[in-house]
Amino acid sequence: MALTLPTTHRRLWQLAWPLMLSNMSVPLLGAVDTAILGHLSRAEYLAAATLGASLVTLMLWSFGFLRMGTTSLVARAAGRHDVNQTRLILAQSALLALTLGLVVALAGKLVLPLALSWVGASSDVSALAHSYASIRLWGAPAVLLTYVLVGWFIGQQDSRRPLVILVTTNFLNIILDLVFIVGLGLTSDGAALASVLAEYAGLALGIWLLRARLKRLGGRLIRAHLTRWNDYRPLLQVNRHLFVRTLCLLGVFVFFSAQGARLGDQVLAANAILLQFVLLTSHALDGFAHAAEALSGRAIGARKQAEFYRVCRASTAWALAMALLVTLVFTLGKPWLLPLFTALPSVLALAERYYAWICLLPLVSVWGYQLDGLFLGSGKTATMQYAMLAATALIFLPLWALTQGLGNHGLWLAFTAFNGARGLLMGGAFAYYTKQRRWLNGSPAQGNFKS
Repeated sequence: MALTLPTTHRRLWQLAWPLMLSNMSVPLLGAVDTAILGHLSRAEYLAAATLGASLVTLMLWSFGFLRMGTTSLVARAAGRHDVNQTRLILAQSALLALTLGLVVALAGKLVLPLALSWVGASSDVSALAHSYASIRLWGAPAVLLTYVLVGWFIGQQDSRRPLVILVTTNFLNIILDLVFIVGLGLTSDGAALASVLAEYAGLALGIWLLRARLKRLGGRLIRAHLTRWNDYRPLLQVNRHLFVRTLCLLGVFVFFSAQGARLGDQVLAANAILLQFVLLTSHALDGFAHAAEALSGRAIGARKQAEFYRVCRASTAWALAMALLVTLVFTLGKPWLLPLFTALPSVLALAERYYAWICLLPLVSVWGYQLDGLFLGSGKTATMQYAMLAATALIFLPLWALTQGLGNHGLWLAFTAFNGARGLLMGGAFAYYTKQRRWLNGSPAQGNFKS
C-alpha cells in the first residue's frame, strides 16, 4: 500500500521543493563566477568582482521586504478570495519597486566611493570594484521588480514560476559570463554586464509568466487606488517593519565580518568560508519558511484557525527534519567540504577550528527561520521587527562585548546566540498570540479596500 502524506504536508512540499531548488541556484551562480574569474591572469579581477558584488548585494538585500511584504499581503488576500486586492497589491508593490530601483541605480553611485574607502582595499581592486558595481547598479530596477513578482507568485501558492524565473536568470548569467569574460575578455566588467542582462531577461520572463496568470485570475485593477496615498498604508506599514528587520540582520552580518577582519586576514578568510555554510543553511531552510508564509497567510485570510495550526505543525516538523539533515551533512562531510573552498593550509586549519559552530547553527537557527515565515504570513510583521531589534541590541552586541577575550570563538558565540534569541523571542510571542487567540484578529495591514 502506497504511503500518502496528509493534505497539508503535500501542499507544503508542493510549494517548498521548487523554492529550495530556486534558492540553491544562487550559491551555484556564485561558485561559477568565482571559478571563471579565479582562472584569469590577475587575482584583482576576482577580488574586485567579489567586493563589488558584496556592496551591490548589500544595497539590494536592504529592499528584500518587497518580496516578503508582497507575499504576506497577497496570501491573505487570496485566502479572502479578494482577486481585485491581489491585483492592487501587485501594482502598488511594482510601482514602489520601480521607484526604489531607480533611486538605487542613480544614488548608489554616490555611495560607492565612500563604501570602497571604508573597506580599505588596494587602489587597483577599488578601481575595478567601482567599475563593476557601477555597472551592476543599473540592474537594480529589474532586481527589485523581480522581488515583487516572485513574492506575488509565492503569495498565490505558486512556487514553480519563481523556480523558472530564478533558474533561467542564473543559467543565462553563467552563459553570458562565459561569453563576456572568456570569449570577449571583459574580465570583472564582463561579469557585471552578464548579471545586468540576465536580471532584465529574468524580469521579462517573469512579466510574460505573470500576464498568463492574470488572464486566468480574473478580477480588475481599480486604478484610483494607485493615486491615493492612503491606499498605500497597508503595504508601507508591512514593508516598514520588514525594512527595519532586514537592516538589523544585514548590520549583524556586516559587523561580524568587520570584527573578523580586525582579528587578522587569516581569520577573515576562514570566516568568509564558514559564512558560505551559513548561507547554504539559510537557502535550505528558507524553502519551508516561504511555503509557510503562503499557506499560513491563506489560512489567516480565510479565517481558518485550525488550518493555520496544521500549517504551523507540518512546516515546523519538516523544517526541523531539514535542519537535522543539514547538520548531519556538515558533520560527516567536514573532511570533504572545507577543502572545496580553500587549499591554503593556514586558512583551512582555522576554518576547522571554528567548524563546530557551523554544525550547531542549523539546529539553533531553524526556529527563527520558520517563525519568520509564520509571522510574515499572518501579518505580525511588527513582532518580527521587535524580535530582531531585541536580539541585536540585547543579545548579539552585549555578548560580543563580553566575550572579546575568546577571540573568534566569542564572535561565533555571539552570532549563534543571536540566531537562537530570534527563535526564542518569536516563540514566546507565538505562545502569547495562541493563548490570547489573537491569530485571527489584530493582524496589521489587512489591506481590505472597498471596490
